Amino acid sequence: MEYPTFRRNSWLPEVFNDFFNTDYMPRTNATAPAINVIENEKEYRVELAAPGMKKEDFDININQDGNLTIKMECKREMKEEDRKARYLRREFAYSKYSQTLILPDDVDKEKISAKMEDGVLTINLPKIIKEEVKVARQITVG
Repeated sequence: MEYPTFRRNSWLPEVFNDFFNTDYMPRTNATAPAINVIENEKEYRVELAAPGMKKEDFDININQDGNLTIKMECKREMKEEDRKARYLRREFAYSKYSQTLILPDDVDKEKISAKMEDGVLTINLPKIIKEEVKVARQITVG
């Protein structure tokens, strides 16, 4: 078996590169947060991993096609004490992200809600409640 050869200029960054960026452990897309979509009889729930983000960082809307658009952007500036250190490798900081989800026909678009808690954005998409109308009537035999 042949192993890849790595060139090392400085030991610290290459140690991390060798460990995280190999053929055995390919690098993931660090700019796209993980999304869970859960369904039950009353609603769909979208959970988006957003550690370190605040509710002000999100813009959630229904676009002109009736689809759910989720945009997030981190707009924080570096503080003076942060300038004394520098990142050798930075992969978990999201700067800008946008995702459009096509909504099922049974979503009540007027009742969609969202909340940010413990690093997870949760969007509740209630289903339209269809009440079955039972018609009782007498049928005349002709």
